[in-house]
Amino acid sequence: MKLKWNNLFTLLVVVILSASCQEDLSSTAKKQPAEEKQQSKVEIIESVNTTIDLWHKAAAEANFDAYFNLMTANAVFIGTDASENWQLSDFKSYSKPYFDKGKAWSFTAIDRNVYVSEDLQSVWFDELLDTQMKICRGSGVLKRENKQWKIAHYVLSATIPNDKMKAVIDLKSESDSLWVKQFVINKLNAR
Repeated sequence: MKLKWNNLFTLLVVVILSASCQEDLSSTAKKQPAEEKQQSKVEIIESVNTTIDLWHKAAAEANFDAYFNLMTANAVFIGTDASENWQLSDFKSYSKPYFDKGKAWSFTAIDRNVYVSEDLQSVWFDELLDTQMKICRGSGVLKRENKQWKIAHYVLSATIPNDKMKAVIDLKSESDSLWVKQFVINKLNAR
């Protein structure tokens, strides 16, 4: 009987030690992904910044293939003109003559903010740009394709100082009114 109690006692000690070891291991395992997540977020931001910088560089160097290879197959580019809501194939057609002339456009980031979702699957950004149109703002969304971040959606906006807004409104008021009328007519005819 004494042998059974010793075996039972030994078994109980092993179970308790095993359980406490598992708790320590599980708490370590819970801490590790958070550290990896933090590091992954930093790596994602670095990778996204590189992608956007290479994209702008490809345009400045008129490298058509490099530029469009950094965009998703269903990418959208929104330009500064109200009519510029480009699906990728249309944007390529529009852009090709500029790239063929040897210089498309030159955007240099002055400042950029990159945001990464908690699940590390979505990235969006905004940037202040020095361009041939002077200061502009860009914003966009990137998507991971084949382990590479690519631009899925980009919006380019001209910046207007608040104290100059009235003059700009006066300048574009007539052309904007005509554009809206034509846009509505086109939408109605498309039905």
